[in-house]
Amino acid sequence: MTRHSWRVIALDRKTGKVAWERVAHEGIPRTKRHPKSSQATPTPATDGKTLVVSFGSEGLYAYDLDGKPLWQKDVGLLNAGWFYDPDYEWGYSSSPVIYKDLVYLQCDIQRGSFVAAYRLKDGTQAWRTERDEIPSFGTPTIYEGPAGAELVTHATKFIRGYDPLNGKELWRLGPNSEITTPTPIVAHDLLFVTNRYRGIQPISAIKPVSRGDLTLPNDKDSSDAIAWSKTRGGPYTPTPIVYGEYLYTCSNQGVLTCYKAKTGEQVYQKRIGDVGGAYSASPVAADGKLYFSDEDGPIRVVKAGPEYELLATNPMGEVLMATPAISDGVLFVRGLKHLFAVGAR
Repeated sequence: MTRHSWRVIALDRKTGKVAWERVAHEGIPRTKRHPKSSQATPTPATDGKTLVVSFGSEGLYAYDLDGKPLWQKDVGLLNAGWFYDPDYEWGYSSSPVIYKDLVYLQCDIQRGSFVAAYRLKDGTQAWRTERDEIPSFGTPTIYEGPAGAELVTHATKFIRGYDPLNGKELWRLGPNSEITTPTPIVAHDLLFVTNRYRGIQPISAIKPVSRGDLTLPNDKDSSDAIAWSKTRGGPYTPTPIVYGEYLYTCSNQGVLTCYKAKTGEQVYQKRIGDVGGAYSASPVAADGKLYFSDEDGPIRVVKAGPEYELLATNPMGEVLMATPAISDGVLFVRGLKHLFAVGAR
């Protein structure tokens, strides 16, 4: 491998000019990566004061919003890949999550998987819980409700909920697909977890106040702990989205399925734009519209609601792999070579 430079770049959101740039680490990558991935896949996280950036095996870094380095943490070799053959190194992709004064990392790797919390002020480890898991690639989610907070993780053997303050496991749900990528999402006081790999393509709507083993009997699709579930229809790479009353899933091939989020009733299924495509980025939504980024460059806009309607197809002119971000009426799109800001002038 050649020598790499891992950088954190802050841009002026109005002009796109570089406000500051910091080199977090330089050297030979400690692991290989998947062709669709990079050595800097995780999304940065911030609480509005501190910026936390994970570069996987190259470390966890914190800055203030002016770019001043605050601390860094070596979290070890995070070798995630094909569990049948350790020579297949696909790269670490789970993003850090900030909740209150802690930063959470889900590290499901070839050997020694764990979930851990680090103190936001100085990067010291608050707790670490070992996990009997094979590599996974999604980001954990925090749910906060009347019964308290939960850290929800998605992985092959079990979907799990943890107490975010001490790392104690609260519940688990299995079995699952062998490779898990989508991130759990929260809506309507339910936890939605989806996946798709080979035989099983589960969608689960979990009640977050549940405890213990939530695994359903083979002849059941709901319980006191599971509002509804399906064994077919989950997406492989894109994280689903709930917008209004509906849950939307997008397959890697661009098949969009709309469900009633609270009941699981399928509303419609349609191939986006009536054409084939390749979708790795997750959908985003705003202003009554859903945005789907095709790897080949176009962003297709679909009307939100119970009836499918394609509103627009917007070619960006380069490969799109990352999920867009929306802020104050602007859609930020990261392409292979450029960052685009799309919005009203």
